[in-house]
Amino acid sequence: MNTETMFGWRTALKIIFLLLMSCVILGPLSITVFGGFKTLGELRVSPIGLPHEWVFSNYGDILGSAEFWGYLKNSLVISISCVLLTLIVSGMAAYCFAQLHFFGKKMLFAYFTVGMMFPFATAILPLFIKIRDLGLLDTPVGVIFPQVAFGLAFSMMLFRGFFEQLPKELFEAAQIDGIGYMGFFFRFTLPLSVPILSTVATFVFVQSWNNFLLPLVVLNEQPAYTWTLGMMQYRGAYMTDWSRVLAFVTLTMVPAVVFFFAAQKYIVAGLTGGAVKG
Repeated sequence: MNTETMFGWRTALKIIFLLLMSCVILGPLSITVFGGFKTLGELRVSPIGLPHEWVFSNYGDILGSAEFWGYLKNSLVISISCVLLTLIVSGMAAYCFAQLHFFGKKMLFAYFTVGMMFPFATAILPLFIKIRDLGLLDTPVGVIFPQVAFGLAFSMMLFRGFFEQLPKELFEAAQIDGIGYMGFFFRFTLPLSVPILSTVATFVFVQSWNNFLLPLVVLNEQPAYTWTLGMMQYRGAYMTDWSRVLAFVTLTMVPAVVFFFAAQKYIVAGLTGGAVKG
């Protein structure tokens, strides 16, 4: 085999690009992880590199506090609820757009996807007023519903592309056996759609888990805080305990990373099967 074919300049450029991207990602990540093991003084003098003296109390104090686990419970409730609601609503809506034929289908689907053009931050003020009028401030529901609504367009686009790839003969055979649209959706479409379900669930979970702006606006009582808001307890009027903030950030990343790796093998299949025709 030709050596140029095995390791040409195109491959070398790809390797260099991937190494640079790895450094861009792993650099700030390592500073955050190791910064949690440093004292505040060392962090100010030497923010990059390994700690001279490992301080485990930053992580230990956070893990030993009841507030930390309360924030974890709130984040789990909100994120899991967002995942379940998004999968149910967007999955059923996308199934209609993929399998049913009705007047204005393309126009209606385009109307839904237009929502992806509006940044979440631009709607934060009218969203706050509506949540306040509905009496949902300081409740998980006030965070869950807006997150689900803003994630529907992207989820429907992925779902519809995947559902359109399912063989039509399968539905025709199910119709001969007397199975309707709903029965076909629950008995055939969903079991065959594990890759796209995992992909959408991962995107929604990570997005909800890392959301800071909406919980900041909606949740004002500390017991209702999510993990992303919990780090504010280490920020004072005149001083911020950056070591514990970095330790807190490191711990909050763990569940999202675990969830991502658990669904990793389905994500590529879900994206390639669902996003091509979106």
